[in-house]
Amino acid sequence: MNNNIFESNSIRKAYFSLALPVVFSMVISIIYNITDTYFIALTQNTALVAGVSLCAPVFTLLMAFGNIFGQGGSSLLSRMLGQNDQESLHRVSSFCFYAAAGFGLISGVLMLLLRTPLLYLLGADSLTFTYASSYYTWMALGAPFVLLSFIHTNLLRSEGMSKESMIGTVGGSVANIILDPILIFGLNLGTAGAAIATILGYIFTDLYCLGVVLHKSNALSVDIRKCRISSSDMHQIFGIGTSAALTNLMQSFCLILTNQSLLLYGSDKIAVMGIVQKISMIIMLILVGFSFGGAPLIGYYYGAANKARLKELLGFVLRFLCGIALVLSSVLIIAAPLAIRIFLKEEALVQTGVLILRTQTAGMVFLAVVQFISIIFQSTGKVVPALILSVSRQGIIFVIVLFLAVRLFGYHGILMTQFFSDAITTVLALVLYQCSSNTIKQGLSINTSF
Repeated sequence: MNNNIFESNSIRKAYFSLALPVVFSMVISIIYNITDTYFIALTQNTALVAGVSLCAPVFTLLMAFGNIFGQGGSSLLSRMLGQNDQESLHRVSSFCFYAAAGFGLISGVLMLLLRTPLLYLLGADSLTFTYASSYYTWMALGAPFVLLSFIHTNLLRSEGMSKESMIGTVGGSVANIILDPILIFGLNLGTAGAAIATILGYIFTDLYCLGVVLHKSNALSVDIRKCRISSSDMHQIFGIGTSAALTNLMQSFCLILTNQSLLLYGSDKIAVMGIVQKISMIIMLILVGFSFGGAPLIGYYYGAANKARLKELLGFVLRFLCGIALVLSSVLIIAAPLAIRIFLKEEALVQTGVLILRTQTAGMVFLAVVQFISIIFQSTGKVVPALILSVSRQGIIFVIVLFLAVRLFGYHGILMTQFFSDAITTVLALVLYQCSSNTIKQGLSINTSF
């Protein structure tokens, strides 16, 4: 384990040592997502593009399940590292690995059994069902590999091995990018080819990270004999992990509601929204990367009862995140026409995409605040406020705002829903943080509940 990073004299140096590899992984993921979308868009088949876009919540759902054990486990491991509890580190990491594998198998089977009703629930119609079904089927078959990819990429970062985690993530994304044109066009597999390339990329990530755990890690284990953990550790993993998972589940649910609302205005609007989601992910994943980059340090300093370093870290990271969110969102809003024309040629669709992209990125500074406060709660084991935020931004608040906005402003109300939802959730996050900040400071290394 790399304790030198956690004990570094410079908070900023320690933070960027852990955060930059995460952000680089996110950048490669952005390139993969854009490349994947680009190759699919090259077909110039709107129904095919819409079919793949409709399946976006499927991946988000699998990511949510993986994050139960990936983020829930990494939060607990970071605090255990601060307390130097070696035996518990082995048990928790082993449990997370095998629990994710089993959960992935169950999820894949259920997804296959419920394929037809779920696809129609996602918004498929007679034009898009065949394309969506092909992509969905392969994602279901690869579900165990998707879930496992979130385990060691998260757990390795909690140990300070961000570079190794980055290599695993980047390697999988590069494999995906290389395989996309081969499978989509070379073998003429269409949407199935895109899905197969994605699964093979995750398999690469799984195998590489497993090798690192077996040969380089001191803190992590995959020994099945050590996968039994205490009820309190189970509570922390599922409490924090569920809050992280609910964020993804709520995102899927709200995307489904958005697609269902847009369906009234034509499937082309769904196709454009799918492309915009991939583009806006540029900012979102960078913010997520820098937020998660601080998570191991927050958990470590919290577990080690180091109040001074924790306070310094939180102040610096929040200021940094807000600044970078403002800069990146401004650039993307200005460059929206250029970004959309990379994927769409028809002028009417371009104009639609520009409007959607600008409304989706206008509130990114709010996302930065909400994201980081959520990470603080997760890293310090504060289950209740973490759960509240996880069901708010793209959950209860989003649904209420969407319901009102559609009735008041119709199509444009759908587009503005995310902005107003983010603004309201930011206020909620700040209130929760002020209410819990004393318990975070007073509960260092002792209290792991809200």
